[in-house]
Amino acid sequence: MTSPVFLKNGDQVKVNDHVYCSPSWAVRDGTPYSIARIMQFLPPEDAPKGVEGDKYLFTRVRLAWYYRPSDVSDRPVADSRLLLAAIYSEVCDINQLRAKCHVVHRDKISDLSGWKKRPDRFYFNRLFDPYIKKEFEIIQATDVRNLPDNIRDTLITRYEYVVAEKEIIPDLTDTVRLCDTCQDWCPNPDTVQCDRCKRFFHMRCVQPPLIAKPSRGYGWTCAPCSRKHEEEVDGHQIRHVTPLPPKPLKSNAPAVRGRGRPRKDKSQAEREENLVVKHFNMWPFRYFGQHTVAEDTLDPDDLIFPRTATRQGPKFQANVASHPELDINPSEPDERGGDNTIEILGIINSLTHAEVVEVELCMRGLSHDKQLRSSVDWLTEVIRHFSDAALAARPFTSVNMKSPVRTEKWKKHETSYTDKEWTRDEVAAFEDAILTYGAELRAVRDEVATRSMPEVVRFYGHWKNFKVGEENLRIIELGAPPKPISRQYSTPEEANDGQRVGLSEDEGSVVSQPSKSPSCGACRTRESKMWWKAPKGLATNILCDSCGTSWRKYADLNVRPVREESLPLGKAKPTVEKREGTPLSGPSVKRARTSVSAQSTPPPVVSTVPQIRCLACMKNGPIGKVLKCKKCQLRVHAGSCGAIVDPASLESWTCELCSNEETLEASVNFDCLLCPRVSADEKKKSLYPSPDTFLRACKPTEGQGWVHVLCSVFTPELTFTDASRLRLVEGLSTVSRHRWATKCSICDSAEGSVIRCNDCHKDYHASCAWKEGHKFGFEIQPVKSSRRETTITTIFKGESGCMNAIVSCREHDHSKRDIYDICETNEGGETALQVYCQAYKQAPVGQAHGLLRKARRLDQILNVRVDPVITPLEQTSPDPECQRCRSQFSPAFYRLPLTNGLQGGTSPAPDTWICHKCHFGSGEVNSVGASIMVS
Repeated sequence: MTSPVFLKNGDQVKVNDHVYCSPSWAVRDGTPYSIARIMQFLPPEDAPKGVEGDKYLFTRVRLAWYYRPSDVSDRPVADSRLLLAAIYSEVCDINQLRAKCHVVHRDKISDLSGWKKRPDRFYFNRLFDPYIKKEFEIIQATDVRNLPDNIRDTLITRYEYVVAEKEIIPDLTDTVRLCDTCQDWCPNPDTVQCDRCKRFFHMRCVQPPLIAKPSRGYGWTCAPCSRKHEEEVDGHQIRHVTPLPPKPLKSNAPAVRGRGRPRKDKSQAEREENLVVKHFNMWPFRYFGQHTVAEDTLDPDDLIFPRTATRQGPKFQANVASHPELDINPSEPDERGGDNTIEILGIINSLTHAEVVEVELCMRGLSHDKQLRSSVDWLTEVIRHFSDAALAARPFTSVNMKSPVRTEKWKKHETSYTDKEWTRDEVAAFEDAILTYGAELRAVRDEVATRSMPEVVRFYGHWKNFKVGEENLRIIELGAPPKPISRQYSTPEEANDGQRVGLSEDEGSVVSQPSKSPSCGACRTRESKMWWKAPKGLATNILCDSCGTSWRKYADLNVRPVREESLPLGKAKPTVEKREGTPLSGPSVKRARTSVSAQSTPPPVVSTVPQIRCLACMKNGPIGKVLKCKKCQLRVHAGSCGAIVDPASLESWTCELCSNEETLEASVNFDCLLCPRVSADEKKKSLYPSPDTFLRACKPTEGQGWVHVLCSVFTPELTFTDASRLRLVEGLSTVSRHRWATKCSICDSAEGSVIRCNDCHKDYHASCAWKEGHKFGFEIQPVKSSRRETTITTIFKGESGCMNAIVSCREHDHSKRDIYDICETNEGGETALQVYCQAYKQAPVGQAHGLLRKARRLDQILNVRVDPVITPLEQTSPDPECQRCRSQFSPAFYRLPLTNGLQGGTSPAPDTWICHKCHFGSGEVNSVGASIMVS
């Protein structure tokens, strides 16, 4: 007996009920709810099978998905209640269920306008197949008449609906068609209709039999009709007259007045939503179109999925000559092969025991490499050589494996028996493609352009075997991970009470404390009982109760247009983004497959749109927004590394470190100056810096060194010469002594510069915090009106205020704070890191050039006190010249006072100057100058 299942709102759900399904807001990333039909409730994966498994709580549910038309097409759809059915199911977590809804076929609804006015009501009349990407019509099984009685009765008994192509529907719904000759049923592909008498015939029953149907635009007539037509033509008894349509009679009488609308039956809608629908093997419909063999419908195991024509064109056909250029005996033309065409791969199984022992000894002498001796390719070639030696009666000691190639009868040239070793770049491209496309090896081969398809297939087997071996070794060393404990029903009474499952509608998407003046991002209203989080692309990040419900349930959002002048400066007009992740690509986050079952349908094919996963945010993005280094395969959002790339050169983009290997503009030592030093052994072991992490993204400093982008952005003292491109990090000398002297709480090293957590007193290196998975992001805090003139404010995603760089330990709760990720973008396409750096990390390049800025920072470190009488040059003469060294080139010139003498006590003439070097190297500041030379 199955225990009842209740949702969080108290509604009981059963098999074949329609429900809203969605994970939490953070996982679904603002997309609307999905609509599905419950096919069955499932216990945990580790629960025992049979009767014992029925005593466990349900943790999974199998759902049959419905698609929205906007998910599979870019065409706008005005009807938000229209859905597309699909023969596609997945097993999901039972806690993703939200609430109940009702989905009915269009023909079952008597009052469609009234149906759409009621909440949580949907309808469908078509089916979308995600595998062949085509829509089909759905009709009731009882409407199919052009079938034999036994086939039609089977369809009606098992299924409620039939799926077919649009052009096949008139043939299916027509009366049963019988051959006028044999009185058997005429299926559509083998049937021809007379154009005059409208009778049907089998093409084989016509005398002579028809080989093919008439071409488009031509008709066919049977023999009696053809004979009769010829007689009429010969006797001149026929004259074709084009009939004219009858003219409607005009009348001046007023239109008949109706007696009002008929009274609606309120109970009819309730009966329609509770109609019993027949299901066979958990599906209410099956495909019965032009590619179906009608008799296969009687088989209960016949596939119900839509089908299409085979694409076996001339490309896949072989035209074999009568005598191909092979070593075949021409006296035996009927045989497909002879002794000369047989290639012996191995006869080792026919050797005696003594010969087998001799073979094993010889194999040990062929190679001393244990890894090579366990290679399948090497062993296959060794057996091949031993077989040739045995057939030629040569001793096994004559076999050698020095040559890496072999000659085959079927090929004209020598080939290598094993693939050449894959380079590091090829392996990185292969693993990146596997991460993106999975086991779709044809797409993987397109990414690894230097390898053929057979090589990719063979390497995939070796690579997968290596990963499995690593996992088995880890299990042997550490033991198998513990299985989750599955909870049973403790008592029969508890089973009868049922279980509470699902997420409430307001979980994770309700804004508890909106701003002081909230505004809906769609309708602009400022009053609402409840505020919901808004999807990306709107003017504000909240929605009112009405708009939030319309978006979550119906994917319908009527955005009120915004005037251009009312927008803040530099902000584009907000547009609603298309829903991310359509059923065509089977989003793994929203509808993750947790188990494999025999009744599950395979997932849809992967979308062919190239997507690259950023290593900073671990989200996929198109080429252009996410860049991929041609050399080291670093993948990162362009806005998070300050890259500005021409669209024509996206494929040839290289990161800063790889570019420096050719230009040598900065140091060849890539160690970050703010992180602990890395020893030479560790560099060789870890290939530092690794291209598989965001820490590969580095920027040069003003001293030709390197720092991580992460360290430079989240260290407050550092600035950039060009903040838009994050070029030339300045201010390393101004980093406080406390940061250099404090130990990192993660690696326990006192080297490098640390940053502090915003929520506790822990100090750690930025790189160590990134490896530990701590939270990096940016938070916008409101600014008081009294401080707006002295505080730099910025606007990001409609929120205005002071933007702060946030680093917080992963143990802290961040759910109640709006922290924007590094790669999160606004309406203009700029990332949060870009907006922050342009507003707060730009060096004052307009006030002084780089060398003077560096000198002033050194002055602040050394606490150099400049004599107030000696003032820096503000408005110099056209050609200033140093009074001491006669130099005309200096970052700054200083005016000499009239009261001080130079040599011999003579007073200088007015407007005499001294350069920066001589000024700080003079006798007045000799100790300071000496200290500078020492440091």
